Amino acid sequence: MSVLDDLQSRAAARPAHIVLSEGHDPRIVAAAIQAVAAGLGTITLVGDTNAVSAMLRNHGAEPSDTLYIADPASHPMAADMALAFYELRKHKGITQEQAAALMNDRLVFAAMLVRMGHADGTVGGAVATTSDTVRAALQVIGKAPDAALVSSFFLMVLPEGHPSGRDAMVFSDCGLVIDPSAPELAAIAVQSATSYRALAAQTPKVALLSFSTKGSARHPSVSKVTDAAELLRDLHPDLETDGELQFDAAFVPEVGTSKAKGSPVAGHANVMIFPNLDAGNIGYKIAQRIGGCSAIGPILQGLAKPANDLSRGCTADDVLHMIAVTVLQSAALKGTS
Repeated sequence: MSVLDDLQSRAAARPAHIVLSEGHDPRIVAAAIQAVAAGLGTITLVGDTNAVSAMLRNHGAEPSDTLYIADPASHPMAADMALAFYELRKHKGITQEQAAALMNDRLVFAAMLVRMGHADGTVGGAVATTSDTVRAALQVIGKAPDAALVSSFFLMVLPEGHPSGRDAMVFSDCGLVIDPSAPELAAIAVQSATSYRALAAQTPKVALLSFSTKGSARHPSVSKVTDAAELLRDLHPDLETDGELQFDAAFVPEVGTSKAKGSPVAGHANVMIFPNLDAGNIGYKIAQRIGGCSAIGPILQGLAKPANDLSRGCTADDVLHMIAVTVLQSAALKGTS
């Protein structure tokens, strides 16, 4: 079974209620129908009732007890949601009138459904920008109480039969935290290890990446990585991790043995923690465009409940995969993974 098929199969074993904030987009509607057919759970499409209904009919489907339409303009809970949003954001100066108006923002409306417990997670970004999608998640759903920060990662699916023997990896942070400190880098590593375990169902082996391996170069940016590695060893001694490692030392067994002899993860890492957003964003795009990896994400981690972003160039299959990811994140947060 392929990684993506396995992801979907495990999500179907733990179905959840996912809100899709862009119910007027044909890719979103197609993915919603596929998700329901695959048993991933209940899907709510946010949008104008007539427009979304017409889109469903175009795909040969109708609303059902597992496929809902939520129209912000006529939703019976819109007033309650507006009041809850006002209470949440009044310390930022928002008025009740502004809160009511913002319930017409589909990203905010979808996130409020999740915050208020009417759904387990939300997915958007096929039309909206990443900044708008992430902002709604941060402002409405918010950081988990035990999370040091909110970060992101990509689930990188390697080409079938890759000579490394790996089928999936996590690259983090490639989309959100620009220049993490050593404690933030350590926190991102812990979050990413947890995410890898939840999505790939494998033991995480975490490499903190640098342009240096085990002291081969000296620089403040290298020291940041080694400080993060030391924090990880002290706070999470059960986690298989090492750093600082160059990518080849982390990924290639022969190079890992040569450059980092005795390392618990060198040559076998499956969770790659980049030192900053420059490296992470460039790295995942190279792996995707030259290495032939499929990149699912950016997937957010550290939120109180799951909320994820799509690429505006996504396909219906991409949306389906992200729904499965969000279902598994919900299961992990509930302790049922």
